[in-house]
Amino acid sequence: MPTTRGWAAIGAAVALVLLWLIFGEDLLLALGVFLGVGVAGGSAYVRLAAPRLRLTRQIQPEQLHDGERAVVDLTLESQRKVYRVTVEDRVHGLGSATFVADRVSDGDTMAGRYEVICRPRGIYTVGPARISIGDPLGFTESASIFGHASRLVVYPRIETFNGVPTGRGQDQTISTSRASFWHTGGEDFYTLREYQHGDDMRKVHWPSSARRDELMVKQLEMPWQSRAFIVLDPRAEPHASEESFEQAVRGAASVLHHLFKSGYTPTVWMGRGNGTLVGSPEAYRVAMEELATVRPAAAVDLRDLIAHLRRSGMAGGVLVMVTGQPDDSDLSAFQLLSQDFYRTVVLSVSEDDTDSMIGFARAGALVVRSTATGEWAESWRNAMEHGWSTASAG
Repeated sequence: MPTTRGWAAIGAAVALVLLWLIFGEDLLLALGVFLGVGVAGGSAYVRLAAPRLRLTRQIQPEQLHDGERAVVDLTLESQRKVYRVTVEDRVHGLGSATFVADRVSDGDTMAGRYEVICRPRGIYTVGPARISIGDPLGFTESASIFGHASRLVVYPRIETFNGVPTGRGQDQTISTSRASFWHTGGEDFYTLREYQHGDDMRKVHWPSSARRDELMVKQLEMPWQSRAFIVLDPRAEPHASEESFEQAVRGAASVLHHLFKSGYTPTVWMGRGNGTLVGSPEAYRVAMEELATVRPAAAVDLRDLIAHLRRSGMAGGVLVMVTGQPDDSDLSAFQLLSQDFYRTVVLSVSEDDTDSMIGFARAGALVVRSTATGEWAESWRNAMEHGWSTASAG
């Protein structure tokens, strides 16, 4: 199709022909014909000179956290001489980068690099790239799609926490910053269950899978004290703003990162199914990707969901509930679920204490509070220190 210069040439050609009709000057006709032929010839050139290009894209890193920067490297290899090459690579939802080369000869390589500030959290599609070539005079251009689409996963921003919730049998003088158990220790075969997204494929029990015609995995009995259950309240009602829900997601992601790094085997629940068991680095990436895409839901019966979840046998050492301004549904669900856990922690995005927060504390929970624009780390450290002093005094 004609470029801006091409449309200007067409307009000039028409004007010259009109002037020739008025004045009868042959030079005007010659100039008009020249411009018209130039545009027509350029159109034929870009149609016939189809580019033979190979585009590759490399993103470093492909998974990162909210606010971090990703570097995208593009490499374009041509097997035919092409003119006026324009490469546009779009990160859908975040922006695009454009590279221009006046000419790329046969066998030449064109390289480009750009940075992406990854905000907010989510999964973004990068590409495919739009490449246009023009004729030597710049009158016309032809655009095509090259390469494939890539994924860029932006996890929620996390904070560095210090201290872990105390559990039964832990020595407070040596366990103030790290749990005394690991993902691989003390696991025995327990039962078979259906495969869930994020499970380690090495634990698939193939004979049972063949008999049932569905994937079955070996459920390992984890040490009781190393289990942790992280509940992210999926409701929109406890949050006064979008920033409040985002802060809750950041809190859940920070707790997941901290407990997994400290040796716990956490399960993350965001309102669907029985949650995601995080027992391996791959499962950790799956859970963080779910946190990257979670959105608040309206009209959710939290207590009913928790009652169903409890029937699945979820229990262990540590329960962490993350919510906004707590309400009666939060407190009711917490009281129901906390019966099966030794230590409980509540993360609340709120400006001040409420009756529900007082109810959490009376029920024995360590309360960690942050504002929608605040930080979690200091409040978490204070709560953990309070838990240690309470346990030592007892």
